Amino acid sequence: MAVMARNPRSRRKTSQILRRVIQGAFVVLILFAAWRHAAGGESAGLASLDALCPFGGLETLWRMLVDGNYVPKTHPSNLVLGVGLLAGVLLAGSAFCGWICPMGSLTDALTWVRGKLRIKEVRVPPALDRGLRFGRFAVLGLILYQTISTVKLWFAGYDPYRTIFGLGWLFEFNWAEQWPAYTVAAVVVVGSFLVPRAWCKYACPLGGVQSLLGNLSLLRIRRNDASCKACALCETPCPVGIAVARGSARISSDCIGCLACVETCPRHGALEVQLRPAWVDAIVRLARRVRPTAQEA
Repeated sequence: MAVMARNPRSRRKTSQILRRVIQGAFVVLILFAAWRHAAGGESAGLASLDALCPFGGLETLWRMLVDGNYVPKTHPSNLVLGVGLLAGVLLAGSAFCGWICPMGSLTDALTWVRGKLRIKEVRVPPALDRGLRFGRFAVLGLILYQTISTVKLWFAGYDPYRTIFGLGWLFEFNWAEQWPAYTVAAVVVVGSFLVPRAWCKYACPLGGVQSLLGNLSLLRIRRNDASCKACALCETPCPVGIAVARGSARISSDCIGCLACVETCPRHGALEVQLRPAWVDAIVRLARRVRPTAQEA
């Protein structure tokens, strides 16, 4: 069942403006919360970014299951946000990355600045790109292993999201103790400036989780072979470099739901957002294989 409007191109400007407004609103919200915490201090009882991160729910989940306690610096809010993110992924895949995540918004802003400066992006060869995308899962596995074995937020000392948006560098810059975090953050910023969404594609552990679970999402962008002429216009605006016109009918679970490809497509019905999860496709394929056998019998 298609859920897109019949003329998505006429809504291109409106939907992208809406996405930017939502991204900006969440960035302001996170920065305001970080500023209040940094300015007021922990004694004021204000939540830090550690308590406002859905990934913290996954990090503390093992200890909750084992002894009913939280990993230090996590909070029940992490589990609530984690459950909310899970529900969102099962509904709309990795749309959190494209519409809400402050790191995603930052990398989009860096790409915009690079374009305004007329600096060419660094093109990662397709084979290397495919290999680097497994980095998200390697980082995810390392974080979970270290968190479980050390019973603390091991990644907090390296997390670029926490470093950049926590505003510690603004209120209490300390290179001697925080240089690993500052170095990682600088590499992420420079890398994402040169390669669109480099952090999201190659190293973000939350992006890895969403990519895995995204195969179960209800809403997915789908390509209609009968309407698609493989002009590849839809691939140009894709911030995560998905080969939309050359891929399978069910667009990759790496899709962040920005809708840029759908809006750029000049052919009606070639790309649509549909309410059809992957398991339905599996049943259809199985039915097509079984049908000839049943007719022969």
